[in-house]
Amino acid sequence: MSERLFSLKAPTFLRERLAAAFIPLVLLSCAGIDDRAVPDKPIFRPVDFKTLPGWGADDHISAIKVLLKSCPIMKRKGVEGFGDASTWRYICGEAAKLRIGDAEGARQFFEDYFFPAAVYSQDRPDGLFTGYYEPELNGARKETAQFRFPLHVRPSDLVIVNLGSFRKNMKGEKIAGRVVNGSLIPYHDRAKIEQGALNNRNLELFWLDSATDVFFLHIQGSGRIRLRDDTVVRVGFAGTNGHLYTAIGRELIARGFVSKEKMSMQAIRAWLRKNPTDGLRLMRTNRSYVFFRELDGDGPIGAQGVALTPERSLAIDHRLMPLGLPIWVDTTTPDGAPFRRLMVAQDTGSAIRGVVRGDIFWGSSARAADRAGKMKAPGRYWFLIPHAIRPG
Repeated sequence: MSERLFSLKAPTFLRERLAAAFIPLVLLSCAGIDDRAVPDKPIFRPVDFKTLPGWGADDHISAIKVLLKSCPIMKRKGVEGFGDASTWRYICGEAAKLRIGDAEGARQFFEDYFFPAAVYSQDRPDGLFTGYYEPELNGARKETAQFRFPLHVRPSDLVIVNLGSFRKNMKGEKIAGRVVNGSLIPYHDRAKIEQGALNNRNLELFWLDSATDVFFLHIQGSGRIRLRDDTVVRVGFAGTNGHLYTAIGRELIARGFVSKEKMSMQAIRAWLRKNPTDGLRLMRTNRSYVFFRELDGDGPIGAQGVALTPERSLAIDHRLMPLGLPIWVDTTTPDGAPFRRLMVAQDTGSAIRGVVRGDIFWGSSARAADRAGKMKAPGRYWFLIPHAIRPG
């Protein structure tokens, strides 16, 4: 740790953490559109950088570039419980000063301005890591006989309620619905929307040629649409109908159609192709429905509001963890190779639930799609927590 770093501005619980290492401390749940009770809360146990497996071998320059993408957000808002805006303005300012190509300086930056803390769920440090990607799909702006499955923009009657505004003990919890006769009721579920609940409201953003592609785009949360004139546009997440996410892969396993060992995105797609009628009914067991918006510039855009970086952006459970912090990840790729690198928490998702739970963004290529579909591995991670600092 640099001698000019000290903790005068640190939140109370961080000062206690620095004074008494290995005392479990809990981060309160963050926002998420989900009415399920949060099952667990993270415990952070400070460790030394030399205990991180593979730390010295990573490309820390790449991690700096990803962190700098998040900096504009954190310089304005800080990271709840992990440094106010002034703290992050200083950290990000120091990151921006690093020389291009200074690998040693990039590694030393993280070691000077952060300390690693192993994340535990109760007494367990291990959890599940999956993957996602940005698919490229065929589509059109107008409905045709070929392109007849819509992507919808967020409806104007969709109401999001922050329950913390009504009850302090529900801070960070949200529900979604619509107002009918003065009462808030659940919004239309997937089946009702697919059966026409939003018809004749001019809410169709694009039309795709496959119901299965629409469904998986809802799971990924963003994608590219290749139009008939060969131009490509990006779409991104704009909200959900508030219903709970149901993993249809789990349903296929429960019904005995696919074994747990063979489950993957590819296996789900193969079953849906072979069973289109039953597949439609199966997809509708996931009542959650995602709305989209057209994006300009780089993408896809994660929940933090910044463009994601392949193999460096991680989706976490935002009910439990903050967005923006660097995270050291130790897991394996689908082919069994070690995956050890510094990532940044820049996204979340309705399927990402749990303390030690990560979803790796693999990118937009065919290789990314293959890895994302097969990624399901145990692993663990360490959050890099900033020392509260001021110029010395």
